[in-house]
Amino acid sequence: MPVKKKKNQKQIKKVAVKKKKPVTKKKVIKKTTATKRKAKVVKKKIATKASTKKTSTKKTTQPKAARRKVKKTPQISVYKPRKNEKYMSARMKKHFNQVLINWREHLKEEMQKTFDHLRNKGETFADPVDRASQEEEFAFELRTRDRERKLINKIAHSIELIKQDEYGYCYSCGCEIGTKRLEARPTATHCIDCKQLEEIKEKQLGG
Repeated sequence: MPVKKKKNQKQIKKVAVKKKKPVTKKKVIKKTTATKRKAKVVKKKIATKASTKKTSTKKTTQPKAARRKVKKTPQISVYKPRKNEKYMSARMKKHFNQVLINWREHLKEEMQKTFDHLRNKGETFADPVDRASQEEEFAFELRTRDRERKLINKIAHSIELIKQDEYGYCYSCGCEIGTKRLEARPTATHCIDCKQLEEIKEKQLGG
């Protein structure tokens, strides 16, 4: 009789082990399915974020009409004269003519920006301190634009001199002003020596 009991105990153990095995498999299957679901959710979130970023970038991009207005004037490199090239040759005149035109266009754009700024921010503040600072800012901008307006007139005069083949020569002595000075100041009408003498005379008369 004791032998039968041992056999029954072994059979009971085997049955218990058999019952436990499929339970562990189910747990593993449940875990894998949960991780897969989480991965899918994470992928969906990443996709939605990417789509929102694309839409935001599309919204921020300016339309074609606005891009055309924001176009910058092309920068011209410093003029390098060729060997044995005559002073104020056709190539040199063309270069300085383009420099003057680009400079004039840039000044006009800046003037338009200031006018738009004054129009949009022309609000009346209740606080007198804010009102005074705004008026001072506007007065400073108008002074600078008035100087630029005078400079535009000088640029127009220089363009006319190029057309008349009189550009690049000093008003006082008739000598060549030089390409280096004209690159620094395209509206220059005097050579360095005559300009220095003129400044000395102005200081003496003023002092």
